[in-house]
Amino acid sequence: MIRTCALTQDHRLVFDIPLANLKVDNQLLWYWVDFSAPTMAEAHALQDVFQFHPLAIEDCFHHLQRPKVDQYEEYYFFVMHQLDQLTLHPNEVDLFVGKNFVVSFHLKECREIENAWAKLTAGTLKMWERGPYYIAYMIMDQLVDHYFPALYQIEEHLDVIEENTRNQKVRQLMDQVFSIRADLLQLRRTVVPMRDLLYRILHGEPIEPFKKQRAYLTDVYDHLLRLAELIDSNREMTADLRDSYISLTTSRQNAVMVVMTVVTTIFMPLTLIVGIYGMNFDNMPELHTKYGYFVVLSGMALLALAMTYWFKRKGWFE
Repeated sequence: MIRTCALTQDHRLVFDIPLANLKVDNQLLWYWVDFSAPTMAEAHALQDVFQFHPLAIEDCFHHLQRPKVDQYEEYYFFVMHQLDQLTLHPNEVDLFVGKNFVVSFHLKECREIENAWAKLTAGTLKMWERGPYYIAYMIMDQLVDHYFPALYQIEEHLDVIEENTRNQKVRQLMDQVFSIRADLLQLRRTVVPMRDLLYRILHGEPIEPFKKQRAYLTDVYDHLLRLAELIDSNREMTADLRDSYISLTTSRQNAVMVVMTVVTTIFMPLTLIVGIYGMNFDNMPELHTKYGYFVVLSGMALLALAMTYWFKRKGWFE
């Protein structure tokens, strides 16, 4: 789907202008063309109508280029990432930004672009007059703002795991912790390259038209810094939880091993006595005594009680 929006010389927003008329209509101050999940026939307009550089067009179709900005003769080409809230996988959003146009291109529907489009449509004349680079900022801002809900959801999940109100088993909690660590790593792979892109725009080679939006872009960059810090702190929290659960599991295993060792140690002399009296030699005098059976059982019981008392004094049961 291709849709168009343009600001005319008399400061009106007009929509659905044919692509062929955009470059020849002298009544337009600037225009925005959005390619949303375009067909191959529609995508050919990037070359046939706008005549963008072949390398930039190629990047639009290569899956998940790293976020970047490339400067061409009459425009800048931005590669950015939109985050899927369900899978946390990034989707590429490409922008061509010139002095009087913005062309956005994304192979999947993008809620952030929809929000920026709606915000522009409901905006004021002052917003419209800020031009294409302000629209580029709005799109960046929407992309970054939609990183937060996924991270907040992860934080809530971590709080539930830490409190363990459902009394889940350690193995289940460990599985969830490792799953969250994988999600945080996936999220970090999206946030950090976007942070580097904003840093390059603000502190790298100067993009002259963006100087008017520097304060706005700095705000977006601050959001990305906060996102990166939250991701790192949550990864540290998952590492602490993992270490705590591993220590708890090890402690429980040690307690079980102590009990098993005590039981085995107690039964070792008892097993020896039973083994000796189970040899059935004819010349064993104890075998023919009247109360020999009860004496041996009593001795074994006393021996077991004595060893238990001794182990308890040694602190083996603590």
